[in-house]
Amino acid sequence: MRRPSPSAAALSTALLLAIGAPAIAQMPMSDALHGTGTPSDVQAGTYAIEPNHTQVTFSVSHMGISPFAGTFSGGSGSLTIDPTKPTAATLTVTMPIASVQTTSAKLTEELRSADWLDVAKFPTATFKSTSVTRIGPDSAQIEGNLTLHGVTRPATIRAKLFGAGANPMSKKASVGFLGRMAIRRSQFGVTKYVPLVSDETVLVINAAFEKQ
Repeated sequence: MRRPSPSAAALSTALLLAIGAPAIAQMPMSDALHGTGTPSDVQAGTYAIEPNHTQVTFSVSHMGISPFAGTFSGGSGSLTIDPTKPTAATLTVTMPIASVQTTSAKLTEELRSADWLDVAKFPTATFKSTSVTRIGPDSAQIEGNLTLHGVTRPATIRAKLFGAGANPMSKKASVGFLGRMAIRRSQFGVTKYVPLVSDETVLVINAAFEKQ
């Protein structure tokens, strides 16, 4: 089987994928969308994930020709944060793997199968923080351990505060973050079609939290 040309693979990677922690640390965190509030508007305390507005999008290079993405949803977990002591924050997030969705029903079922994510055997993925380093007035690098497909490895999230304030519907103090993580899926035992479907995988995290 012919492998994708180096130039095609490089172009796709340059457009979308970051390889490893050094690259993810340099990925821009500015976006066209902006929330309201500043770090000083974040109330200190413990927050729970608001699952209906939390999403994880994964992106891979498809045969070096085009990027392809899917989503996970329905997460749970907690964030403990004090805006005066951002490096003391702690984060735990769990995602149900069976929530995976793509634009192809057939592919979605394949991803849930034993050939890929094996949701019957490994129903969840979990990230637990180990340290937080402030890298800007509203952004931080979160080191931790990611457990996926039964394998636990160090992983890094680069996170940026998106918004903070009282949710006008629930009236609860809320915060939202945009996060990015890059992994090699083969390191977690998900090796199907590597390298035609790239080993490098970028996760974009839209996270909503409500104060408890």
